[in-house]
Amino acid sequence: MTTKRKGAVAFVSLAALVALSACSTTGARTADSGAESGAPAASSGDRNIVNVVKLSGGDWFNRMQVGNEEYAEEHGISVTQTAGDDASEEKQIAIINDLIAQKPSAMTIVPNSPESLENVIQRAKQAGIVIVTGEAAGMNGVDADVEAFVNQDYGAHQLDQLATCMGDAGGQYAHFVGSLTVKSHNEWADGATEHLKDYPNITSIGERVSSDESQETAYQRTKEILARYPDIKGFIGSASTDVAGIGRAIQEAGKQDQTCVVGTSTPAIVGSLIDDGSVDVITGWDPALQGKAMLAAAEIILDGGSIVDGADLGVPGYEKVTQDKESPTTFYGNAWIDITKETTKDYPF
Repeated sequence: MTTKRKGAVAFVSLAALVALSACSTTGARTADSGAESGAPAASSGDRNIVNVVKLSGGDWFNRMQVGNEEYAEEHGISVTQTAGDDASEEKQIAIINDLIAQKPSAMTIVPNSPESLENVIQRAKQAGIVIVTGEAAGMNGVDADVEAFVNQDYGAHQLDQLATCMGDAGGQYAHFVGSLTVKSHNEWADGATEHLKDYPNITSIGERVSSDESQETAYQRTKEILARYPDIKGFIGSASTDVAGIGRAIQEAGKQDQTCVVGTSTPAIVGSLIDDGSVDVITGWDPALQGKAMLAAAEIILDGGSIVDGADLGVPGYEKVTQDKESPTTFYGNAWIDITKETTKDYPF
């Protein structure tokens, strides 16, 4: 039986993160205001921004909505959030098409499939709408893409957390992604796979497992994996519902002490599964803060400025963004967090 080394798991204290209303975005307006911008300057009082996310409902994007509302109140603008009732590319495209006719000042978008949105985003840009994306590093045709971190680094960090939990014995693990087309999830998995060279005692079962962004699907596929690989020791989940589904299957099988489960989620989604070790480490970032960072970037561009390397978006974790050398419209914060059973109270979402 594998003994979990839970005490060794590192975490970041985010006492300041909870005090969201204290965040100032004044510093963001110091970005290069003399740079060329395709968007006209607009009065913030007349400004309306629409946040288009992957899926309506759910704790993750409900939390992003909290950030939207706080930012709107702080800055005197209108911000609304919308999404389809499932995570299909077609519904997201249809929503953006409808919004083009309404001509909001800007859209902030979390794409289900970045490549599928390129044409509709081009149409939005031609209509004079500023476009800022997230979870879509390297996205083509946007004014800016704001990432919480470098995706491959985050994936490597998740593997570090898994390795710490698994201990010296190591073993096999399965890597779940929301789908094989979700760019960010697969880049995280790429980062973990590349990092395996530093952990010769850990191996992947092979192909990535798609959960279809569904907790129930993650649960069913974990049961199948447990039947096929009875000695499996680890799981990494990418969609916010993955580790909840994985953890439920682990709990039912009574394998809390024999497996390690790490993945992107929130305490609200995972619930009590983290208390008995069915889930060991929740990794991620605060979607409210990422939402604010995307809105701040959109406002800089609407004000006639541009985002530059080292710019301060005035949001915790995004005070000094790093510009991607190969994709100059992509910018990375340093905003990942780790949550364990002992620290769930520090993360109220």
